[in-house]
Amino acid sequence: MLRNPSPATDAPGERSRAMELNEARLISLIATGDRHAFETLYRNYFPRLTRFLGRMTRNAQTIEEIVNDTMLVVWQKSDTYDHSCKVSTWIFAIAYRKALKAIQFLDEPMDSDPDLYPAETVHEPEQEISHQQLQCTLETAFDAIPTEQRVVLILTYYHGMGYAEIAKAMDCPVNTVKTRMFHARRRLKTLLSGEKEQA
Repeated sequence: MLRNPSPATDAPGERSRAMELNEARLISLIATGDRHAFETLYRNYFPRLTRFLGRMTRNAQTIEEIVNDTMLVVWQKSDTYDHSCKVSTWIFAIAYRKALKAIQFLDEPMDSDPDLYPAETVHEPEQEISHQQLQCTLETAFDAIPTEQRVVLILTYYHGMGYAEIAKAMDCPVNTVKTRMFHARRRLKTLLSGEKEQA
């Protein structure tokens, strides 16, 4: 006997699908030169791309440049979006390629602007200190992981992408994404446990 799907269970999926359709509509409008649609998409993606890029480089100026370069490509190439993947996958793929190029030219990472990455509200001073220490530990561990492995972790845990989407964004096979995730998790566990990684 078939059960009716639970509205509570389906709500997130329906919201996600509605968001995808809305973003695809915005891209179609942008392809016709609609500046308002572009501004809407830009506002939606600025914080998401900033968080993503902030975990690839600490240089706040570079982060903003990459976001702007990425969205410029979206503006100029929106008519090439072919619906073979989600809009978010397409945009993150552009940002990833732009970031890899930009990082090659950075001599030394700089501290990023903390205002770009709003932290959770913590009311107790002890909790705030504990939160900051944990954040610092995680950031240090993330920095020690190779970029391609780090990107897989970021896209999975911070942006909710599946392996197939990540493979599309990074232009590599799904099995490569799985391998990178395996090594990233293992290295992160080693770093966070304070043990030296075995060669």
